[in-house]
Amino acid sequence: MIKEFEEKIIKSFFNKRVQQRILYELFSPQKRGDALWKLNHSYSGTLRKEFMIQIPKSQLDRQEIERLLIKQGAGDTCYVMSLNDAIDGKEMDLKTAIDRVFGYGLSSIISCVHGHLAYFQAEQELGAPPRFILKR
Repeated sequence: MIKEFEEKIIKSFFNKRVQQRILYELFSPQKRGDALWKLNHSYSGTLRKEFMIQIPKSQLDRQEIERLLIKQGAGDTCYVMSLNDAIDGKEMDLKTAIDRVFGYGLSSIISCVHGHLAYFQAEQELGAPPRFILKR
C-alpha cells in the first residue's frame, strides 16, 4: 500500500463527508476491506458524481478501456486499490491491471494519474459491472 497515492485518490474522487472515514479504514489492516467494500453497492454515494464518466456499453472491452485511459493521459504504470488481495495496494503495468480487474467482479480503482485520472469498476451484479472513468 502506498499511503500517499491513496490519500490523493480519496481526496480527489470521494465525497468529502466520507473521506476521513475511508482513509481511516484504508490504513487499518483490519478495516481496509470495509473501505473498499463501500464501493460495491453504494459507490454513487461514496464517489463524487461530478468526476464520474460512465463508459458506454459499446466500449466495454479491455482494449477499449485501455485506449480510453491512454487517450486521457494514462502512462504505462498505475496503482490499484481493489478487493482482489492479489493486486490491492500495488503498482503495476496498466494493461495487466485492467486484465486483472476486468473479470474480478468486485469493485476496484486503477489510478493512472494520481488525483486526476482513474478507472473505477463497481461490483458485477447482472451483466457487465458499471464502469467509469474518474477524471478531474
